[in-house]
Amino acid sequence: MPPIRRVRQHVNPLSHKYAIPAIAPDWSEIFANPHLPLHLDIGCAKGDFVREMAQKVPDWNFLGLEIRAPLVERALIRRNLDRQRNLHFVFCNANNSLKPLLENYPSALQCVSIQFPDPWFKKRHQKRRVVQPELVSTLATLMTAGGKVWLQSDIETVCQEMCDRFDENPAFARSSSHQNAQHQKAQHQNVQWLDASPFPAKTDRERVGEEKGLPVYRAMYFRQGLP
Repeated sequence: MPPIRRVRQHVNPLSHKYAIPAIAPDWSEIFANPHLPLHLDIGCAKGDFVREMAQKVPDWNFLGLEIRAPLVERALIRRNLDRQRNLHFVFCNANNSLKPLLENYPSALQCVSIQFPDPWFKKRHQKRRVVQPELVSTLATLMTAGGKVWLQSDIETVCQEMCDRFDENPAFARSSSHQNAQHQKAQHQNVQWLDASPFPAKTDRERVGEEKGLPVYRAMYFRQGLP
């Protein structure tokens, strides 16, 4: 593993250094079977969630996108050491790289997760948040009908804003099943947050929050039938 160096917790995705879209690799060289269904994790950080998912769900491919290059470098080294042929990581700005990365992908994009994204609390910085209308529109063009989008955050206003962006796009419909026992509702909607992740792996933030008894706000969206 390369020596550990300090990695900035937040980077500005609107900076010119992140303006160049990523280039799609030859997916047949990346994945042992590129025709397996694909799970995309946007903002994967160190990649521990998708790494564990790739181990536990070998009949899927997993792709993590992360804007902090050192985290991607270390994740790829570990992926190679573990010889995980259903896992890959890409250093990129998801807001300008989804289409060039996946528009010619050989299989269906069936699942997307966006978990604990940078909150960018100041109002003038909220345009830096990852879930923007353009990103949702791009996902709508890339995903297969019935595909799932999983959203979660430990900050209710952040998760609600992500939900607002998906609510605005008619291609997506929110799941209302499996509500939690506490009936914890969004502040300005008569909608309950989901109680738990459907995945057999958890992010570090999710584990820490649960250990401390802190709330995590969760929602699922489905890509509706294509015209």
